[in-house]
Amino acid sequence: MRRFYLFGFLLLMGFDSLAQISFKYAGTQALPVEVNVAWLLRVFGQPWVYGAIVGYVGAFFTWMALLKHAPIGPAFAASHLEVVSVMLLSVWLFDEQLTLVRVAGASAIIAGIVCLGFAENSEHAAAPGPAAADT
Repeated sequence: MRRFYLFGFLLLMGFDSLAQISFKYAGTQALPVEVNVAWLLRVFGQPWVYGAIVGYVGAFFTWMALLKHAPIGPAFAASHLEVVSVMLLSVWLFDEQLTLVRVAGASAIIAGIVCLGFAENSEHAAAPGPAAADT
């Protein structure tokens, strides 16, 4: 089951990251924003718009599959790992700055996910099994 969670959350992070990076690229191609058919054709003519759609659809179905099995607290927290991955990808792809405050924020996100994971594991270890609950 751990392998399922690891693969699932990595896949979710990949789809979410694809969606966010694709939106950034699509947004830079969509300027200047105009409210007309020519602008819509220009936007939907960009492959990055479809990358964003694929990312969001993939993230949705991955999230639904994970929620079927994963505890909601740690799953919800882990679903926000894309904030860290998008930040790191933005440094590489968009020359954004990696500041101390951003690193501290990313570290806090990761620490929170780890704490929730440990809390969930300790709750499962302390919970009585089905046979003990029936007696």
